[in-house]
Amino acid sequence: MSEHSTIHYERTSPQVAKITFANPPVNLIAGETVLRLIQIVEELATDPDIQVVVFDSATPDFFYNHFDLAAAADFPAPEDENAVPAWTDLVLKLSKAPYITIAAIRGRTRGGGNELALALDLRYASREEAIFGQPEVGSGLLPGGGGSERLPRAIGRDRALEAILTSDDYDADTAERWGWVTRALPDSELDAFVDTIVARLASFDRTSLASAKAQINRASLPPDADLVAAYREFAHSLTLPGFLARAAETQAVVEQAGIDFEYRLGHYIGIANQQR
Repeated sequence: MSEHSTIHYERTSPQVAKITFANPPVNLIAGETVLRLIQIVEELATDPDIQVVVFDSATPDFFYNHFDLAAAADFPAPEDENAVPAWTDLVLKLSKAPYITIAAIRGRTRGGGNELALALDLRYASREEAIFGQPEVGSGLLPGGGGSERLPRAIGRDRALEAILTSDDYDADTAERWGWVTRALPDSELDAFVDTIVARLASFDRTSLASAKAQINRASLPPDADLVAAYREFAHSLTLPGFLARAAETQAVVEQAGIDFEYRLGHYIGIANQQR
């Protein structure tokens, strides 16, 4: 288990590892989490035994949320303008890793958190608890972690446009019907189902699993350069008038709504814009 407060890492068997997000109260993406994830992924890249990595959350009502923009300075910055941004490098490595990544999703999964989930191989969601969203545009920003590249490939152009442009929240039933997640299950069945999948995959031949994933990647992944460009566009959008003009108004709504802002983010983003 990691000593870091925002993420726990556990090796449950030689073939299986678990990564648990733990940044209460709302699991915002912090620089510490990104750095620790990068370290874990780099270590697993040379591990001869690992076959399955499971991602879950220890924070009630939140799986993995959006970036903590108030602490943006803590995020690892590219060394130069030609370097691949750290977040982009992370999600690219997860997509191409020679092991299978599985998300057991309970709670809100938005922005960068949704983009990380989309980079994983299998996403199993609690029917009662999971909520998904890509809220950047409503705040005057752009998706930058792969949402605009992966979501259209998963759910189609028109549905991706609706999700990204409206910045609204979507329940697990809709996400399953659209192909946003692999499967939605009753909350009481989620853990047992994921455990069964994990045990099954961990018993298979490692080379066959990795090779089959690589075959499917050739047919389905967006070009790396598109994700690099998207992150740079996101970073640039942080400086644009559309975001800057809304930041103060959104903060006023946050102060009024308190933690409920994160529970109903799509709703409050609409309010913040309509009150302008």
